[in-house]
Amino acid sequence: MLPRKDLFHIPDGVIYLDGNSLGMLPVAAQARAAQVIGEEWGNQLIRAWNSADWMALPKKVGDRIAGLIGAPDGSVATGDTLSIKVYQALAAALEMRPDRKVILSDDGNFPTDLYMAQGLTRLIDKGHVIRTPAAEDVLAAIDDSVAVVMLTHVDYRSGRMHDMQAITRAAHAAGAVMIWDLAHSAGAVPLDLAGSGAEFAVGCTYKYLNGGPGAPAFIYARPDIIDAVAPALSGWMGHDAPFAMDLDYRPAMATERLRVGTPPIIQLSVLDTALDAWDGVTLDEIREASIHLSELFIAEVERRCPTLTLASPRDPLRRGSQVSFAFDEGYAAMQALIALGVIGDFRAPDIMRFGFTPLYLDDDDIRAAAEKIETVIGDELWRDPRYQVRSRVT
Repeated sequence: MLPRKDLFHIPDGVIYLDGNSLGMLPVAAQARAAQVIGEEWGNQLIRAWNSADWMALPKKVGDRIAGLIGAPDGSVATGDTLSIKVYQALAAALEMRPDRKVILSDDGNFPTDLYMAQGLTRLIDKGHVIRTPAAEDVLAAIDDSVAVVMLTHVDYRSGRMHDMQAITRAAHAAGAVMIWDLAHSAGAVPLDLAGSGAEFAVGCTYKYLNGGPGAPAFIYARPDIIDAVAPALSGWMGHDAPFAMDLDYRPAMATERLRVGTPPIIQLSVLDTALDAWDGVTLDEIREASIHLSELFIAEVERRCPTLTLASPRDPLRRGSQVSFAFDEGYAAMQALIALGVIGDFRAPDIMRFGFTPLYLDDDDIRAAAEKIETVIGDELWRDPRYQVRSRVT
């Protein structure tokens, strides 16, 4: 049954519509963190790598994530950051197509993905170019010059969602490698990563998976290609025998070769517990509830605030689990809304962004949030000078 509010710490007076940026704290995660810090680290010390089975945790969590993204066990490695995982996937993909020089993305991709691509191409200096057409023009831009198609499945600003199956088919038909960034998809929409045939996927776990700020990222590699993947970042945890302490790198014979450094045990433990919230619920149920909540939100906000412009696709099947409205004074309006207890966020230049997480949101939350938005816009609370001051994080 949804929602499962009792599983989360929900501050009094808060309606949280920002789970697409940072998920809520699962109640059980606090106890798990205390156990790992106090008992395992505190009392068992270094012995806990064996006695608490810390070494198995990255794979255990990877397999749990695999079940949420439509991938088989053993195909997902966890650890490091999303930026690192993008770098690993892209470096491996370019090696698979050494005769091609085009990296195809779109102008709605999350900036860090493009930054990592820019840095990698400068480093290897082999004449690669990065093309970023509009999202609707990506399919037409895939041709036999493209080495890699690298896209974020759900646009972080508008929630617009690419057709994973169609684009992956087109990439493969042109002989290109496919990389999907699932940062705004994992835990939000049903995915069939294995069925898509994509070579790589990456994602973070602090949004819809509620792993906490800075929670470990993940990377998927299609099982049939993993033996050919030469890790660009060949860290000791990706070695076939880390504790043999060989001076020469020998990659692990599985997706574990895409691990880099020592796993963040406290954060992985919190994430492992956070994933318990998914027990007994399917992504199809999540998606059905998400569409219901977002459709209700759009109807309520448009009825109450005609000056706001919907910046997300009208068709719910073409967007992820978020809704964005454009407003010239969107930053100040969002700060005023947060002051009233409704937390969303802002993305430049004018996007007020709201996420829908059916694990802890219901119809009453949505209607109450729309009432607060009406107050902010209708009473022009955004004009208050204190809401005009830009913070470092928007």
